Amino acid sequence: MARRRLKLAYISNDVARKATYNKRKKGIIKKVSELTTLCGIPACAIISSPFDSETEVWPNPEGAKKVIEMYKNASVIDERKNVNQESFLMQMIDKAQDHQKKVRHDNREKELTMTMLDCMRGETLPNMPLEDANDLNKLIDKKLKEIEINIAKLN
Repeated sequence: MARRRLKLAYISNDVARKATYNKRKKGIIKKVSELTTLCGIPACAIISSPFDSETEVWPNPEGAKKVIEMYKNASVIDERKNVNQESFLMQMIDKAQDHQKKVRHDNREKELTMTMLDCMRGETLPNMPLEDANDLNKLIDKKLKEIEINIAKLN
């Protein structure tokens, strides 16, 4: 007989809710135990019960403390691997700003190259600020050096 899909919703009947809690708690503890056995990793489970004042700790409180301390110590030692949301966003912003700077530089060089090619075709040089003219001059010098290098390679 196949199981039917269980609708996940709050169980309003106290007796049914407590029975489900106990079954699921057992299942979770069993899964954590299997995980530690099969994979050889340290793990713990801490389950707070709404029906009982005592908190369930697996494997035991001392074992759970060891696992938690080990995690805390590992996060302090390897801080660069642990990223919180703020540092992640800052890294992403820095990457985006670097990318934007590179794209702006590339676009600027392409714009100046197009201006240079227009001048070579006989079009008049547009009125441009002194900084743009200096950048165009540098680009022309760079292109001339590239041509000289290519000519030297051919000889």
